[in-house]
Amino acid sequence: MSRNRSLLLLLVFLLLAGCTGPQSALDPAGPSAASIHRLGILMYVGATLVTVLVTVLMLVPILRPREGPVNRRLFLWGGGVALPLLTLTALVPYVMTVGHETRASTAADRLTVDVTGYLYWWEMAYQRGDGQAPVSSANELRVPVGEPVELFLRANDVIHSFWVPSLAGKTDMIPGRVNRTVIQADRPGIYRGQCAEYCGLQHTLMAFDVIAMPRNEFDAWLSGLAKPVAQPRTPELRRGRDLFVSLGCGACHAVRGVSEARIGPDLTQVGARRTIGAGTLPGGVGNIAGWIASAQHLKPGNAMPSYDQLEGPQLRALAAYLESLR
Repeated sequence: MSRNRSLLLLLVFLLLAGCTGPQSALDPAGPSAASIHRLGILMYVGATLVTVLVTVLMLVPILRPREGPVNRRLFLWGGGVALPLLTLTALVPYVMTVGHETRASTAADRLTVDVTGYLYWWEMAYQRGDGQAPVSSANELRVPVGEPVELFLRANDVIHSFWVPSLAGKTDMIPGRVNRTVIQADRPGIYRGQCAEYCGLQHTLMAFDVIAMPRNEFDAWLSGLAKPVAQPRTPELRRGRDLFVSLGCGACHAVRGVSEARIGPDLTQVGARRTIGAGTLPGGVGNIAGWIASAQHLKPGNAMPSYDQLEGPQLRALAAYLESLR
């Protein structure tokens, strides 16, 4: 008996653990996610009450067989028409209100980000205003805490879906169309986002981080993102930069001050990101080297070729250079 009780407690603990964390719709960290959470609770409670009511009505003829036949007209019009009509009449306007809140208008001076989904990674282009050109990053969205951020969502190839459960609901990204959503993080932290529309073989490895930080830190980060990268400080890093150029990496990847391509993810601050390959591996020199040498083994079907012809010293130098970009 004690063993069964322990297993039951462990199961309850695991279920409750799934209610929190960086990718939980049950742990809202912004007004949009909170509105969806309240709607979810209302629907869960309503569904439970309806289930109990229907179960009771089904049991009435069984538990009280001597009371005569059930009033079929009452069952049909009461349970089949009146109850759903009243429920939907109350629920639909509320659902529409929640949907409007998730796409509420923002002030003209608020941060705007163009988010584009590719197979299988994300581009984030920050609009800076005052006639300045947008500045891009990849697989990571940084936002100031406590401010609504307007996102314009596009797809470059197939249908994707932008979803950060702790901050907002799902919004489809459709080729040839621009969709709009607004997110806001009420507390600093790292929130995990995910493509929520099956888009191909590596759909599950198409994730991104949303990093919420104080406004002054965000402004400093955005200003640094727009600047050219610093010159390599050591001979190994210089060899890595030269390899980046000579191998043709700059034909696909932008590194500000070195190359300006936009075919693949922007690598200007790749060393500061928590993951590489859109959530495939944690960051770090070793994993960057592994990704360069075995991209097709680690994430088959992505657009990055495997550079398995590189010798050990070359691979270490190139990976060290990329990891130094912060």
